[in-house]
Amino acid sequence: MTASAPTAPSTGFDLKGYLRERQALVEAALDRSISVAYPETVYESMRYSLMAGGKRLRPILCLAACELVGGAIEAAMPTACALEMVHTMSLIHDDLPSMDNDDFRRGKPTNHKVYGEPVAILAGDGLLAYAFEFVATQTQGVPADRVVRAIALLGKSVGAAGLVGGQVVDLASEGNPNISLDTLHFIHRHKTAALLEACVTTGATIAGADEATVGKLAQYAQDIGLAFQIVDDILDVTATTEELGKTAGKDSAVEKATFPKLYGLDRSREMAKELIDRAKASLNEFGAAAAPLQALADYIVSRKN
Repeated sequence: MTASAPTAPSTGFDLKGYLRERQALVEAALDRSISVAYPETVYESMRYSLMAGGKRLRPILCLAACELVGGAIEAAMPTACALEMVHTMSLIHDDLPSMDNDDFRRGKPTNHKVYGEPVAILAGDGLLAYAFEFVATQTQGVPADRVVRAIALLGKSVGAAGLVGGQVVDLASEGNPNISLDTLHFIHRHKTAALLEACVTTGATIAGADEATVGKLAQYAQDIGLAFQIVDDILDVTATTEELGKTAGKDSAVEKATFPKLYGLDRSREMAKELIDRAKASLNEFGAAAAPLQALADYIVSRKN
């Protein structure tokens, strides 16, 4: 299921065409990235979730950040694929009975429903390990120090200082009616925004961006990442299971701390818009080169799934 993508009105940038082109490039690269070998079950499980569709927002952000600073998308494509592998791992593990216990993802049975829990766990592990191998072995024509730095940024985003740390606090907060706003923001700046930050910082790093540019992109990504999560929380309340491609209303059912729960729907919508506006403004100095990233920010806040 794919959300409709608006054309950014302020620049005339054709976001629909841009997404269509980039999604096709990413899909082809991902399809080439993993072939089935012995033991076939785990490779098939890895491919099942990796090739299950989706917006491919994370690899597209990586490619856009690389281009923003004058890099070629071919140089960043292995990193872009690796980011999608890491994201896919997080979805496989997030859906497990010991985590969010979900039966559907992107309108299809979740990995553990098809392959069983043990293989699903191992498929996620396999994707995580392969992501780093893929960046190291497949990146061509890029100085080694940039590749090492990109690998380090990716590792930090997925570990205890990033996605894992956010997930731990998220799980610990379930059923607690007294979660603070600071804790809610911590969860999602780590669980969601950290990997989005790695998308743009790795893409820019591969292209040779200076520290100031990487810092501006990191702030952009933190803002769109938090907005992304706010929209997710809103959709969990307002959209149907068919629209989402996954079970709606799960956050309320397990008493998760969410933005609508703590702020209300109206204020949550306002916050998402404020974050997107700030993210776009942070890239104004890059002029027309920032149009894809600014349009992607608008897309995040207007998506329907």
